[in-house]
Amino acid sequence: MVRLAAPLALAELSWMTMGIVDTVMAGPLGAAAVGAGSLASTVSYPLAVGATGVLLGMDTLVAQSFGAKDPQDCRLTLVNGLWLAAGLTPLLIAVMLAVIPLVSASGVDAHVMELFRPFFRALLWGIPALLFFTAFRRYLQAVDVVRPVTFGIISANIINLAGNYALMYGHWGAPAMGLEGSAWSTTIARWYMALVLMVAVVRSERGKGRLGWSAEWRRVRRLVGLGLPAAGQIGFEGAVWAIVSVMAAKLDAVSLAAHGITCQVVATTYMAPLGISSAAAVRVGQAVGRRDAHGAATAGWAALLLSSLFMCAAAVALWSAPRFVMGRFIADAAVIGVGAGLLRLGAVFELFDGLQATATGALRGLGDTRSPMIAHMAGYWVVGLPTSYWLCFRAGWGARGIWVGLTAALVVAGAALLVVWGKRAAATSS
Repeated sequence: MVRLAAPLALAELSWMTMGIVDTVMAGPLGAAAVGAGSLASTVSYPLAVGATGVLLGMDTLVAQSFGAKDPQDCRLTLVNGLWLAAGLTPLLIAVMLAVIPLVSASGVDAHVMELFRPFFRALLWGIPALLFFTAFRRYLQAVDVVRPVTFGIISANIINLAGNYALMYGHWGAPAMGLEGSAWSTTIARWYMALVLMVAVVRSERGKGRLGWSAEWRRVRRLVGLGLPAAGQIGFEGAVWAIVSVMAAKLDAVSLAAHGITCQVVATTYMAPLGISSAAAVRVGQAVGRRDAHGAATAGWAALLLSSLFMCAAAVALWSAPRFVMGRFIADAAVIGVGAGLLRLGAVFELFDGLQATATGALRGLGDTRSPMIAHMAGYWVVGLPTSYWLCFRAGWGARGIWVGLTAALVVAGAALLVVWGKRAAATSS
């Protein structure tokens, strides 16, 4: 589990580093630019990741076929995953375009909205690359080829950093595009990552015979059947984070910037259990494929242990030094003051956030993508969002009330999924 999870966790952390670099490099542009970038990223996240979530069924099918020593079936899932990614691309672009007027109508500060629009539109050009990258990645890691994934994402950080330097501030003869330049840099980095993984797949498949490219619609439907609940789970979760970011934007620029940076920090710590979650899906799925019920249960519990250890350490760090962490992003004393309080609230839910992410991956390895969807719907929409709204606006707690509601949501989802995994693991190994 460690051998597989470590490079995947590193890849996830490297992925999040792009967002951190974007936020830090936007700092000199002011709180409005930081807030607009964070708002655009937060709004686009549930949509983009929800679409990529439809491809998560590849984890189950490829890993189980790999465990059953059926490489041809693995390759068929890859081909149909790519067809599915192609079909999702225009749908996702259309939805993201429709979101822009909705955000504008929600009452977001006019200056923030002026910066938000071009940034958000520039991100659309990277959508095809993001979906194809996801399909290549799910295939490679399910067949235990993880080094290209880690290399592609880490090296893309260099592309993104250089692009920000050139396009945001007009260096090396490039136009000074401000915040919008950061979005174009992200788009270029995504195309680079997709190309790296495509080359890795071609090299991995060399000498294994001709790979047919015709779609097998029954397999596509099976991928959608597994992926839609996973996408729903991601969508339920991500949509709430997008909504609360719009809520923060209705407060003031300082609250929005503090909220956006706090989101960035807790999302960064979340990348480690997210990588462990991917490893859990692969290891559990491979064990199911080779009919090793005890191995499937053991793999899931090992992943949960690793995730819990990491997130407990992250919680201690955030609770102990919130001002130090905030100060690494922005020098504005008001933003640091508000953000430090939000980071301490984030520290409270770290363990439960890790549990829900890792249990979701382990259950996906078993082929269960519906339980996480139900748990996230209940945690975020029944408990979290109403609590956040009431405390923020009715009780007058502002951004602090938003984060109390998010904490309640993650405690509910994490505890519920841990119970579900325990029951499924016991039933599988008995």
